[in-house]
Amino acid sequence: MRRILISILLTFCYSATYALHVKCVGSATQIVNQKTDTIFLFADEVHLATTDGSSVDWHRISDSDSSVVATNRNEIFPDDGGYYINYNGAREYFYAFSYPTYQPRDLLLTVSPSCTATELRLEGTLPEIQYITPTGQTRTVARKCRISYTDLAWNSESLQWEDSVAVLDEQPLRIGTYSLPAICKATDIVLTYEPLAEQLGLPQDSVITYLDAPIAVRSMPTSVTTVRGTAGELCNEVERPTDASVLTGSAPLEILFKANATPTAEYYEWQIYKATQRIVSRTDAETRYTFTEPGNYRVVSYVSNSHCPCGDTPEDCQRDSTEISISVSESMLLVPNVFTPNGDGKNDEFRVLYRSIKEYHIWVYNRWGKLVYESTDPAKGWDGTIHNHPAAEGAYFYVIRALGTDAAVNAEYRTKAAYKRAKDQSDETIIGVYQLSGDINLLRGK
Repeated sequence: MRRILISILLTFCYSATYALHVKCVGSATQIVNQKTDTIFLFADEVHLATTDGSSVDWHRISDSDSSVVATNRNEIFPDDGGYYINYNGAREYFYAFSYPTYQPRDLLLTVSPSCTATELRLEGTLPEIQYITPTGQTRTVARKCRISYTDLAWNSESLQWEDSVAVLDEQPLRIGTYSLPAICKATDIVLTYEPLAEQLGLPQDSVITYLDAPIAVRSMPTSVTTVRGTAGELCNEVERPTDASVLTGSAPLEILFKANATPTAEYYEWQIYKATQRIVSRTDAETRYTFTEPGNYRVVSYVSNSHCPCGDTPEDCQRDSTEISISVSESMLLVPNVFTPNGDGKNDEFRVLYRSIKEYHIWVYNRWGKLVYESTDPAKGWDGTIHNHPAAEGAYFYVIRALGTDAAVNAEYRTKAAYKRAKDQSDETIIGVYQLSGDINLLRGK
């Protein structure tokens, strides 16, 4: 077992020091291919030397593995191909190539846009840098390029499409096609090749094509919710929309939707679903809709043009689509039993807490049955005055009739007994119907 471990360690050491005793001299670079093969590329004069100046025999890799190029020398000027030296009893293999021989020639770049991608095609001559390993394997040195162009990118702060430079680095350099993302802007597309030339101190050449008529379309729908009230107002409406970005809350939710499509867009479509049922379909770049009924909604935006038409089925449609989720709260109405109109800024008015209420009426009576307050606005409350004079402390009687946005279209108010009976029986016909009455205590305190 110990011999096996020593053998493994020695093998590892030889692999780790592989070709470390040969260096390139002059305008040249050293790369590693296939993780183990050392490649020397030269810009002009092909010149190799031992790293420590020692003299060795230089061999060319051949079928017989016995071809000697130079004996007892510390440097050689090799031709293209594979070589090895014996160093401290181990062979170190390497490969040398004159780069100018393998430079790309007569390259031509063309572009074909589509709705979902942009296809580049590179034509011309690209000599392969190939070599044969001592085990007879033919290997190719991977070559790279960089592709750059200008496209449109969405700026979430300015809410606009803006020019953005896209760079695809480390792309394989090959004669054939490259698939890029769909580009939405007329732009130069530049294919720059290759890092090897730059490493050798040679100018990096490039080939350019121009995309003059992009057909892809993208959109970035946004929403603007109508805010109700300012600071201090409507504070008794629960989940009221206080910010233009909210997509959930108390009805009615009035929201403006904008498609924000790229310039190639020609057709717009908005579809609004409640659960799985489509309730709205519109064809404008922007649309406004008021959500009045509680529930979960989907707002789907479609953008397309004449170049990316729909096929025979919706699945064939080549268009950009985005979905926005909306949630409208169920109605709610809660009535306090006390308020303190003493001017301390706390609980100074008799107000209900409500959410998603579309119809409202309140009456407040004193102990003798005289009407002292009436309102049809749930956002407002009684300030505890009668004809601008402070009302007496004590109990007052209120009656409230209200309908929530979740009430049935034909919902009706009932007698007190009939309403109580329906409520006790969990009758769904009174969902969103509020018939409330009770005492409200007016306390002024200090």
